[in-house]
Amino acid sequence: MFRALRRSLGVKIFASYLVVIVVGVSVLLTVSELTAPTAFAHHMAGMRSAAGGGMMRGSGMMAELFVDYQAAVREALALAAGAAVVVALGVSLFVTRRVVRPVQQMERASQRIAEGHYAERVDVSGTPDEFDELGQLAVSFNRMASALEQTEAMRRQLIGDVAHELRTPLTTIKGTAEGLIDGVLPADPETFNRVYKEADRLQRLVVDLQELSRVEAGAYQLERKPVRVGELVGAAVERLSPQFADKGVTLAADVPAGLPPVLADEDRIGQVLLNLVGNALQYTPAGGSVTVRAKRERDHVVFSVVDTGIGIPAGHLPHLFTRFYRVDKSRSRAGGGSGIGLTISRFLVEAHGGTIAAQSPGSGEGSTFTFTLPVASGHP
Repeated sequence: MFRALRRSLGVKIFASYLVVIVVGVSVLLTVSELTAPTAFAHHMAGMRSAAGGGMMRGSGMMAELFVDYQAAVREALALAAGAAVVVALGVSLFVTRRVVRPVQQMERASQRIAEGHYAERVDVSGTPDEFDELGQLAVSFNRMASALEQTEAMRRQLIGDVAHELRTPLTTIKGTAEGLIDGVLPADPETFNRVYKEADRLQRLVVDLQELSRVEAGAYQLERKPVRVGELVGAAVERLSPQFADKGVTLAADVPAGLPPVLADEDRIGQVLLNLVGNALQYTPAGGSVTVRAKRERDHVVFSVVDTGIGIPAGHLPHLFTRFYRVDKSRSRAGGGSGIGLTISRFLVEAHGGTIAAQSPGSGEGSTFTFTLPVASGHP
């Protein structure tokens, strides 16, 4: 119990007040002991001079009067010290309630958070303009708790999403294997091709998850150098043109001449363009079109991937770059997407110092994905 009292902030505050009082009284007592004789003699001499020398002529009476004076001073100092201790105790109790209670509340809340109760918060009263250091600390604590709660929610969602992504291909593979074992399904190329496609989906999901883990942790290096915008867009268009031709979707590039080069990692930004153009192909029906555009705005080049596809409802736009988020889950699963390509693109663009966004007038109205990259220095 004694150790607990020693660790108590309230006891420490009271002790600090007590130390100040003791030091102050000690200084007062020392100074009075040193200066009292001289001051007393000076004032007595003045009194005798004013009385014409007839007052207090005896040295014994003077000494007795001085002793009484010192005793009175010491008694007054003792009473003042006692009153100061009582006042210090009251003030320390008041300060303890105002200072220690919020700290204790944060301590209890932090213990609850450490136990996994991330919804724990501390009470904050008043307006932000009225917050003192403790109020600001409480606000920061609540902000930290909210971030931890959000991180935990994202972790749980990630586990659920990954499990959901794995369940579909594994169920198909298991069902096909059982059909082969029972002789219900024929052991022909079509059956084995079905198993191969599901295994390929699993492999792509694992590769995407590994890539997402790397970009989220920043465990990669960007080899940034001046890159021509036309070469970036042309490489993506050339690579995906066969897939567009197979589906019957028109793919075009609109890159004006004279655009300055961008400072970028060519492979990483090429990956972003492939993700965005491939995503546009997935959601654009046959007979539609996808156009990759680029233009300069101040010290950035804006890349746009415009499609005439199924469009995106406004309520889904803020969440498109969240991992595993899908506007139409059933349609996306049928298309075989992992649901994290846009998330990877966001991290890569932001690592280059750019921004990425999506716009759409609504369902059936197509969509536009844009991202920016800084212009390479030395190219006005």
